[in-house]
Amino acid sequence: MIREFEGKTEKEAISKAVSELGLQQDEFDVEILETISNGFFKRGSVRIRVHVEGNIAAPSQLSFDNDLEKKTADFVSKIIEKMGFPGKVSVNFRDERKIGLDIKSDHSAILIGKKGKNMDAIQLLANVYHGKISSGDEKSARIIIDSENYRRRREDNIIRMAQKTADQVCRSKNSKLLEPMNPFERRLIHTALNEMTDIITKSEGEGLYKQVRIIYKGSRE
Repeated sequence: MIREFEGKTEKEAISKAVSELGLQQDEFDVEILETISNGFFKRGSVRIRVHVEGNIAAPSQLSFDNDLEKKTADFVSKIIEKMGFPGKVSVNFRDERKIGLDIKSDHSAILIGKKGKNMDAIQLLANVYHGKISSGDEKSARIIIDSENYRRRREDNIIRMAQKTADQVCRSKNSKLLEPMNPFERRLIHTALNEMTDIITKSEGEGLYKQVRIIYKGSRE
């Protein structure tokens, strides 16, 4: 099995691999893929590839904590079934005010859609439904829909792309407009580039999918 991880340092990337895979460091081999610069004055990140002999069992699914979670998961199951792409929906994490629902399906690529847009639509419907049926002691939480670990991979790719683009902007001393993204993805970029001395970011456009412009603000001499 081969997986990739990223951290501010090689040590941090390896720690993420240890935590996510549930293995000790001596149980896998590490290959350094690239060191990503984050501008002229800030430390970037390190990306590694982990090689593990055999396959790692999938994380255990969590039992439904309450009827609210089960109803929401059942609702998502019905949505994808009516779409013609049935699958199994389970809880894969709980965080403060967040519940992660994971879709396992033979049609994951279709359910995810181009740049995750189909999955975003399913997630929006799930959050509306979850909010409507929440009452009393069962307070609503934000529902995060995922499949095939797409969101983690997408987040890593977005941050890596933003850092590379910011370096290009610093060299050209100009600005660059990124592809349209949802609010969560835009926040990732604003946060990732927030500490770069010579860079500012701003969202442009209307509607849900806006674009982030990365702008050089340093000296042009």
